Amino acid sequence: MRFLRTADIGMGIAVILILAIMLIPLPTFFMDFFLAMSILGGLVILFVSLYTLRPLEFSVFPTLLLLVTLFRLSLNVATTRLILGRGYAGEIIQGFGSFVVAGNYVVGFIIFMILVIINFMVITKGATRIAEVAARFTLDVYHIFLLIKRVRPEVLL
Repeated sequence: MRFLRTADIGMGIAVILILAIMLIPLPTFFMDFFLAMSILGGLVILFVSLYTLRPLEFSVFPTLLLLVTLFRLSLNVATTRLILGRGYAGEIIQGFGSFVVAGNYVVGFIIFMILVIINFMVITKGATRIAEVAARFTLDVYHIFLLIKRVRPEVLL
């Protein structure tokens, strides 16, 4: 039981730190470090999910995915702040930008538009899927409620 309280406290501290990254302006050294940790963490999650034999071996995946997504969103906000405020967001952003654009801003703009369209499609499909799953769970619960109401109505009082 003590472990669960420690894990809950750790989860709360992690969320507060993630929000602090989003709200507090960071030096470029920390931004490079957090971006490297994000890339490394993404690779670790990918390989663990690929080499997991049974789904229950990686049952923490949904929670981990939520935290990693929040972490990456905070990094996105922080790097955008650095780019717009200082014009420089660290070596990782500089290297990735020069690799993708390859010295041609037209190519960079086209790649940016492709990424925006892909992100829009993924978010739209994800939101649709979430709505479908929520509707299905609601209908399943409704049928269970009707069954309990028919068999043992005193339980519902």
